[in-house]
Amino acid sequence: MKRRNFILQTGTILAGSTILPTSSAEAFLKTTSKKRVAIVGLGIRAFSMWGKSVVEKFGNEVEFVGLCDINEGRLRFLKSDMGVSCPTFTDFDQMMRETKPDILMVTTVDNTHHDFIIKGMEMGADIITEKPLTTDEDKCQAILDAEKRTGKKVRVTFNYRYSPHRAKIYEILRSNKIGKITSVDFHWYLDTSHGADYFRRWHRLRAKGGSLLVHKASHHFDLLNWWIDSDPEEVFAYGSLDFYGKNNSFRHTNCRTCPHTKQCDFYWDITKNPTLMKLYVENEKYDGYLRDGCVWKEDIDIFDKMAVQIKYANKVQVSYSLTAYSPYEGYRISFNGTKGKIDAWIKEKQPWDEEGFDEIQITSNFGKREIIKISNTEGGHGGGDDRMKQHIFLPNQTDPYRQAAGLRDGAFAILTGIAARNSIDSGKPVKIGDLTSLVPGAKKL
Repeated sequence: MKRRNFILQTGTILAGSTILPTSSAEAFLKTTSKKRVAIVGLGIRAFSMWGKSVVEKFGNEVEFVGLCDINEGRLRFLKSDMGVSCPTFTDFDQMMRETKPDILMVTTVDNTHHDFIIKGMEMGADIITEKPLTTDEDKCQAILDAEKRTGKKVRVTFNYRYSPHRAKIYEILRSNKIGKITSVDFHWYLDTSHGADYFRRWHRLRAKGGSLLVHKASHHFDLLNWWIDSDPEEVFAYGSLDFYGKNNSFRHTNCRTCPHTKQCDFYWDITKNPTLMKLYVENEKYDGYLRDGCVWKEDIDIFDKMAVQIKYANKVQVSYSLTAYSPYEGYRISFNGTKGKIDAWIKEKQPWDEEGFDEIQITSNFGKREIIKISNTEGGHGGGDDRMKQHIFLPNQTDPYRQAAGLRDGAFAILTGIAARNSIDSGKPVKIGDLTSLVPGAKKL
């Protein structure tokens, strides 16, 4: 190694950049008045991300005017936990008519996002939605049509864009240190705790979550689209269910009542988690949802092993994979350019790792190396959660990194996963432009 350059990166990067925000998200960055907000879908994401923390940190900017869920028990629990006095509803239309929110936050089951996004815009609200935007191309097109028809705006909460480590990669790619990007290798590993949890929950069903290629990987595809600064054009993929679901000799409905707890490595005792007990177990009587479902259930129909080839409109090629039963959690990424390459390996910390940092390595084509160290001591997706919420709720925010993700961003993120899923089903490559009215561009709009 000829040179080691250590940079501690914890705050805002490229503060002086002149890059402009994406048009579909710009409205959320320019408003100054207190925002009247309603939430539909009160599961763990609303609880952990958009509830009490927003009330406590952004009470001067945000007023919650309504909470809606089909489960009346979760409604009571979230309202109490948030400490708000707004009314609660099991009828979405009634909430929208009576509360007239400026912003509707959609945190429901993925395959219902489009219903609430579209109706919310039609009833006068801008939308902030959890990823994924929706689960198939027809629903995506309906959302695109509704935004154009109503004049309202959709913002997708891609918090991964906001972590300092990923923002630093964005900066390096635009510095021309590795020249023109030609290809990317991106491999994501979900461990036998986090990965398994998708197979316990409703995400295990393609009809509800669209598969992990849409629910989980839309995060990763959005990062690629953002980093590469182009739209995906064509996708070919392989995928299978090799580990969970039917790939076991025994199974049950859920862990609490399972007769196989002593022999199952995936036994999970939800009773040790007071929050999940209050949010889910105590409210099963209202909708029958079992949060501690069996990872071996035979109705699981999503993939746990996926490999995707993506060709971008600017001719960058990507090799991507997702494995949901790895012994450790993290990802490897390598950007190959005409002048060099960028490498990063983000993983759970091991005893021999230096505490508090993730590294990015930049290597020129002729051997010169630079190592950049990024602080990773912040919680909430590497510090991305808090930064994103500040960007959404604080007035007059600038957007030097183009981190605010609008509808077009959300659409291309899921369309990559939808195309991959369709390719696996058909055994053929899928052109992104054939899925909706969106035309992939060599340069992101």
